[in-house]
Amino acid sequence: MQISSNFDSGNIRVISATSSNDIQLEIKHDNESDFYQWFHFKLHNTERGEHTLNITNAGKSAYVEGWVDYQAVASYDRITWFRVPTSFDGDTLTIKVTPECDSMYFAYFVPYSYERHQDLIHMAQLDADCQLEVLGQTLDGRDMSLLRIGEPAEGKANIWLTARQHPGETMAEWFMEGFIERLLDEDDGLARNLIDNAVFYLVPNMNPDGSVRGHLRTNAAGVNLNREWQSPSLEKSPEVYLVREKMQQVGVDLHLDIHGDEALPVNFVAGCEGIPSYDARHKALEDKFKDILLAITPEFQDTRGYDKDEPGKANLTVGSSWVGEEFKCLAFTVEMPFKDNDLLPDPIVGWNDARSSILGRDTLTAIYHVLDDLR
Repeated sequence: MQISSNFDSGNIRVISATSSNDIQLEIKHDNESDFYQWFHFKLHNTERGEHTLNITNAGKSAYVEGWVDYQAVASYDRITWFRVPTSFDGDTLTIKVTPECDSMYFAYFVPYSYERHQDLIHMAQLDADCQLEVLGQTLDGRDMSLLRIGEPAEGKANIWLTARQHPGETMAEWFMEGFIERLLDEDDGLARNLIDNAVFYLVPNMNPDGSVRGHLRTNAAGVNLNREWQSPSLEKSPEVYLVREKMQQVGVDLHLDIHGDEALPVNFVAGCEGIPSYDARHKALEDKFKDILLAITPEFQDTRGYDKDEPGKANLTVGSSWVGEEFKCLAFTVEMPFKDNDLLPDPIVGWNDARSSILGRDTLTAIYHVLDDLR
């Protein structure tokens, strides 16, 4: 029996693996950080029958409530991922599975590899409406890549989407893949209209270092990027610094920051009601955007989510709050589940890569319907 995480976004430490019924594992911390929850590893089994994998430090992870009613994902081919029986006793997360092939992968959510990220942005640049720009480099020397879709012109709205500030929230980049594919579909009239009337600035992966390292929440220096927006630095948080600099150069009329939530088994958005400049116009824009999503997809809801900030009490170190206040614009944090969507449960796959991608496509419709109201 062999257990390995020596690959892109891999994360696990083997404590002991003396038999298939007694495999003891633990998740590694993000570098220079107390955060941990993301896991991704391969089991190459030499024994047939049921295997019991115990992640022994789950009870002290970043979001313990995320393990309640959670089912891990697994794959034989790294393309099709499915849920496997998983239980949590308050301390240990236990996965029980009978492998059908010699090698089997397990992960916290469907991985989105750095190679797939490269494929996504380089395939996109083949479109005449798309330009691939490198804003600078991360601490590990990786590119901070931006896709600009649409030709800048006077009167056009500037639409920004950022994703995967927290690298373990891989559903965010699956969302971006669906969004980008639809936006570049020449046969989609809505997409063509949007490109004629807006410019899209898209950062599919805000945290490539953390993604490759197998982090849950931080960059190479152990910094939570979504708490850096008021005062980022090239020394600690170049990812935010570079994106923020570009935003200030071109402007922002709408910003969506795409994330995943460990605990809540629903899709929802968090708005800007706590920023100092929040007013009736801002609220009307938020309500219209949410109403459109509610009308076009049963995967979205607006009854469960985070507690709303009190007026003037928003945390302006958070991306969408800082952007909403700085540019006086519509800005949301979009959250998707690690578990399943309770509104449309699927016991085989739960919330997954394909559903995240479809939600990304649907979100274009909501943008289309609020576009004329943004300025």
